[in-house]
Amino acid sequence: MSSVNHDNAKGHLDGTTEFIEDRVMMKNEVYVSYIASPYAKAKILERDYRDAKEIEGVLGIWDYRDLSGNLWGNIDADQPILAEAITHYVGEPIAIIAATTVEALESVRKLTLITFEELPSVLNLDEAIEEKDYFGDVQVIKRGDFESAYKSAPLRLSGEYENKAQEHFYLESQAAIAYPVDNDEIDILSSSQNPTEVQYIVAKCLGLKLRQVTSKVKRMGGAFGGKETQSVPFAVMAAFVAFKLKRPARIILSKVDDMIVTGKRHPFKGFYRVGFNAEGIVLGLETKLFADGGAYTDISPSVVQRAILHSDNAYYVKNWSISGVACRTNHHPHTAFRGFGAPQGIALVEQVFDDIAYHLKMDPLSVRERNLYAIDRNNTAPYGQKITQNTLPQIVEKLVNSSNYKQRREAIEAFNRESKTTIKGIGLTPVKFGISFTSRFLNQANALVNIFPDASVQISTGATEMGQGVNTKIAQVVAQTLGVDVSMCKVMITSTEKNHNTSPTAASSGTDLNAMAANLAAMKIKNRLLNLAAQLFLNEGHDAHFEYSVSEAIETSHIYIENGVVINRETNQKMALRELLDIAYKNRISMGDYAFYKTPNLSFDVKKGEGKPFAYYTNCAAVSEVTIDRFSGKTSVDRVEILMDLGRSINEGIDRGQIAGAFVQCMGWVTNENLVYSDKGALLSHSPTTYKIPNIQDIPSDFIINFLDNPYEVDNIRGSKTVAEPPFILGLSIFSAIRHALSSKGFKGNIKIPATAENILMKLESLR
Repeated sequence: MSSVNHDNAKGHLDGTTEFIEDRVMMKNEVYVSYIASPYAKAKILERDYRDAKEIEGVLGIWDYRDLSGNLWGNIDADQPILAEAITHYVGEPIAIIAATTVEALESVRKLTLITFEELPSVLNLDEAIEEKDYFGDVQVIKRGDFESAYKSAPLRLSGEYENKAQEHFYLESQAAIAYPVDNDEIDILSSSQNPTEVQYIVAKCLGLKLRQVTSKVKRMGGAFGGKETQSVPFAVMAAFVAFKLKRPARIILSKVDDMIVTGKRHPFKGFYRVGFNAEGIVLGLETKLFADGGAYTDISPSVVQRAILHSDNAYYVKNWSISGVACRTNHHPHTAFRGFGAPQGIALVEQVFDDIAYHLKMDPLSVRERNLYAIDRNNTAPYGQKITQNTLPQIVEKLVNSSNYKQRREAIEAFNRESKTTIKGIGLTPVKFGISFTSRFLNQANALVNIFPDASVQISTGATEMGQGVNTKIAQVVAQTLGVDVSMCKVMITSTEKNHNTSPTAASSGTDLNAMAANLAAMKIKNRLLNLAAQLFLNEGHDAHFEYSVSEAIETSHIYIENGVVINRETNQKMALRELLDIAYKNRISMGDYAFYKTPNLSFDVKKGEGKPFAYYTNCAAVSEVTIDRFSGKTSVDRVEILMDLGRSINEGIDRGQIAGAFVQCMGWVTNENLVYSDKGALLSHSPTTYKIPNIQDIPSDFIINFLDNPYEVDNIRGSKTVAEPPFILGLSIFSAIRHALSSKGFKGNIKIPATAENILMKLESLR
């Protein structure tokens, strides 16, 4: 399919695209904010809001006692919208404020309205691991007999892995506007990946039926997983005020407040033991993962589940024991982030292969290649799913050749032997990423498609647009099915009144699920139109006195629609699609339809740790080269080459943008993005001035993205594969390259993610 422009490309460029904060204030609209806890853990002794209510413009202050329901959560409803007796992290909302001006809100927040007793808190993941304060059970996947393989292996290693959190840093902060409607109903517009959850929790907290709440999402200014669950409390706050005051209410978080109150990519600690032979073949591997889940469950157990399901990455190990669990701390509840645990699980196993290679004085690529999933053997994941349509060997071989990997590595090692000021490194890492929600029930979608007499089309799905281009791809799929130009198709605002019980736009499945449902609906319409056209061509015209209807006896395989023209390929008869639509309308033949889709053949037994959790795998690999300044520790990424298997891309331009953006986002995670907390649990790096994401100067000057010509017929919408999350993990090739550079000076130990300039400099200093 063609690379048509993103449907909001022009608006994003000229600034006319409307986000929630851009919506014009209504005459009686009010502003909403909240009072937050200054402590990581504290008992609330007294609440006295009287001084605040005296401030001009303040309309009210409410706490958990005013809500009909207060607890929420996807897995375990343990998180309060508003803290009750005890607060559990710095920034936790305690009370809602409504005022006629933003200045009045800020005046209230500066007052001391609540008296606390500070309590002991857990701010260290090691302490949480020691206390075994877990969210749920330890999840385990096993294959073979690790202990026997480890004990009998000729060579053995053990080690630790650690990564810190990462901020989502979406450009549009958490935001919502709620509008009261007749009959105690609420319309809410939010910046959310999950309008259905917003609908459910708003209804629960306000004591309403679901039919009384309509949740809408027009678009988001970025999300990356950070608005899958954590947009909910702010939508509830706006909805509560709108319902209470019978006035429109909006809440727009500042970047500082957003970074303080919301969770991040999960910090992980990992431990491994590995047995292997002199050729670098892994005989037995044990990996244990512990995630910092923060103060409440959120979706941490699911993040850990995906982490352990991806701990094999691209490698076959006959004897493997994988376990993982999320731990409770007094940090903001960590949440979904692009990759959803897979980057952490994969980072650990990539470290293992690097460690083996440096122990054997081998190229890490050789160790990776010798353990790579094969085509006709060694092609079953530890959880039992067969790796079909495996393009990993082909991808790695092609990338090694196209990048001149071996020559470049030799040149780098020669450079490192001579240079006194800088060191260089190169790393090549593959990725196998499973596509589907691991919670099977979420793999469903519905769509409504209407085509009008002028051949323009409206499409409604549960997908939410956050800049990734899902609406553009859905429009392309429907346009192709109905035989019209994509400019004739409009994907409508996502709304729970049109698309019910929707899954979040997450798990890289937004296009897979929603485009499939939209295509099924469009096919229903198309089949009726082809049936009518076949009758008209057979009768050589339209008899206005005869009412046509759809007949199952009519053969339609010779009729098709292309570029707005209906064509009989046998007789070359033609008619304009608009003419056919007019006739269909006047003959009472439906030009709209609804369809439902669920991903087939998925199953996973959590207790047994086995099954088929994924519909398919997206495979890819990247090779990265870095230069490190030995006097400052600063890393520069010099060259990146990526090879992606996306099947038959629906929109190569959008996919290319997703690949580049995901890779650079991971580059930030493994190098510069360093979240710093005080010893009391307060986030200190809470703004663009103190938290560094990659900028234009950090982008490699030689940045190559290529697509594999996939030889297989991919069983997915239009033969495509999803793109959103897998290329993020390719950024680990940078981390591998950093370790290669450090190894040239004799460093063999562990380095944490992110490998900041300070961390690298300290490692280099330790070698002098």
